[in-house]
Amino acid sequence: MTYVPLHVHSEYSLLDGLSQTHQISQRISDIETNVCALTDHGSVSGAVDFSRTLNNASQKPILGCEFYICFNDAKEKTQENRNLIHQVILAKNLQGWKDILGLVSQSNHPDQFYYKPRIDFNQLKKVAEKGNLVSFSGHLGSYLGKLAVENESDDLICTAALKMQQIFGKDNFFIEIQLIDSDNNETSRITAEKLRQISIKTGIPCVATPDAHYPTREAAEDQQVLLCTSLKKTIGQVQRELKEGKSRSLECFFSSNNFHIPSYEEMKQYHNDEELANTVLIADMCDSYNILGPPNPPEFNCPSGYSPKEYLRYICKMGWAQKMQHVNKENPKFPQYGERVNKELEIFEGAGLSSYFLIVQDILKYCKDAGYLTGPGRGSAAGCMVSYLIGITQIDPVKYDLVFERFYNAGRNTDTRISMPDIDIDVPKEAREKVIEYIKQRYGTDNVAQIVTYQTLQGRSALKRVMQSRGNISFAEQNEITKHIMDEAKIADELQDMKEELGESSLILWALKNRKKQLKDWCEIGENGKLEGKLSKVFEQAMRMEGTKIIQSKHAAGVVVSPSPISKTCPMIRSAAKGDKNLLAGFEGPSCEDVGLLKLDVLGIRMLDKIMEVPQILKQS
Repeated sequence: MTYVPLHVHSEYSLLDGLSQTHQISQRISDIETNVCALTDHGSVSGAVDFSRTLNNASQKPILGCEFYICFNDAKEKTQENRNLIHQVILAKNLQGWKDILGLVSQSNHPDQFYYKPRIDFNQLKKVAEKGNLVSFSGHLGSYLGKLAVENESDDLICTAALKMQQIFGKDNFFIEIQLIDSDNNETSRITAEKLRQISIKTGIPCVATPDAHYPTREAAEDQQVLLCTSLKKTIGQVQRELKEGKSRSLECFFSSNNFHIPSYEEMKQYHNDEELANTVLIADMCDSYNILGPPNPPEFNCPSGYSPKEYLRYICKMGWAQKMQHVNKENPKFPQYGERVNKELEIFEGAGLSSYFLIVQDILKYCKDAGYLTGPGRGSAAGCMVSYLIGITQIDPVKYDLVFERFYNAGRNTDTRISMPDIDIDVPKEAREKVIEYIKQRYGTDNVAQIVTYQTLQGRSALKRVMQSRGNISFAEQNEITKHIMDEAKIADELQDMKEELGESSLILWALKNRKKQLKDWCEIGENGKLEGKLSKVFEQAMRMEGTKIIQSKHAAGVVVSPSPISKTCPMIRSAAKGDKNLLAGFEGPSCEDVGLLKLDVLGIRMLDKIMEVPQILKQS
């Protein structure tokens, strides 16, 4: 291994980075390296996805973040203190990863977040001095980069470099040299030469990095669409502004295609052997560590003398006494009830899930005691006899021949991985926040949080974004084209079949195959399987961009619960909702479960509010 890309952004650098984690994995395989670092802007929300993808490909993930740092106290929210610098930091080991989690959570705290998540040098020093982090100085927007661009004296830049080295430790800080775009950007070449001189004067080694925002050169124009989405402008408008001397900060992305993950041969054109060798040195400094973990729900606080396993069996017996009166012992199905309950309990106990059922049951009991109407049970959860007996669901699964294995298949469990059940907790919409507040009171404010979700470019939105960025297709024509792209939910089964056949699914491809007549004036699949027509390039680009994350929001239902502060295993991030000061768990639902957090789906159902109003309406009338 001769080179490792250490400065790489994914789609989690929203509307800036384009690469999905599987594309990063494929690209590093293509350039014949098996190690890569993830360094998204102010975020580590892609860490689980990145780790899982690279580990599955027998590649080594290095987890990091490109932090925003302010010079004054991060709680000082002034215009002057909005001038942020960029600093790339990597975790050398599992403790280093936990240190980065803590810094990301701190940067998102309402007291500190100011336009962007940020930390200050004092906060960084307290964490970095433990020695579990390795850092390099950053691109032109970094502390050293800005000083070099502004042509400050060598003495001043040397002082700044030695300050950064002191923060991280002698062997844990490198001067970053970025030259991949230097043929197109004279400033980057001049800055690199200046920083090489600073390296000689201070003895701080240099390291070669890209600043990768997309996987390959060919994807540059796709990233431009993302940037246009952020700016709400067309590519033409941005290009005109650049000619007029405006939008200079984005000039690099619209004037070159060099912000990809380069190969060793590409990097060798610009960097010396030592700078490239130091990428491998840094990669070797970073251990292989696992951030995933088994399910770790809080232990339910049972009445004195009971363990969770014993208490679950006890309330099952109570439920049996109440709910089995309707079943005639002469009924041929009667023996199935006892067999079913014992079988389910053995499975749940073996998987360590007794507390899970007690937690869900307790939440629903709180709702009922407070006078809220709850749902009778939805989806596969209705196939669980234990859930029926303890009041989670209200449907007798044996009576209706509902299959338990559709709800929970113990065969998916392994020695290292236990799958969690999925029970929707339906409550009135008006009561949802009160229910979440109850869960926080029960298990601790720091141990309970709602979770983040991301809006992605789906077929219709991907096609519209591409057309809008080009600026030469009227809104009327855009609407005429996109009305033939189906919603994902309506053709979910067909998309699944497509994925099994082709390895991926596409709403746009489905439309081209199934709405041929309606779309032929713009695009169609030719006899050779390639797209043809006046907008074939637009359709191709939109298909490449399907699934890309673009907007962060709060999940409508997801809540995670932990026996300890969530920030120890998951970043806590600012909610994008106006006025919402509650931090969200910064991993998406499946990733939260992958790091061991218990995920509950607490859904606010407006119909339950309406039904609860009926008695009052009847009284009034």
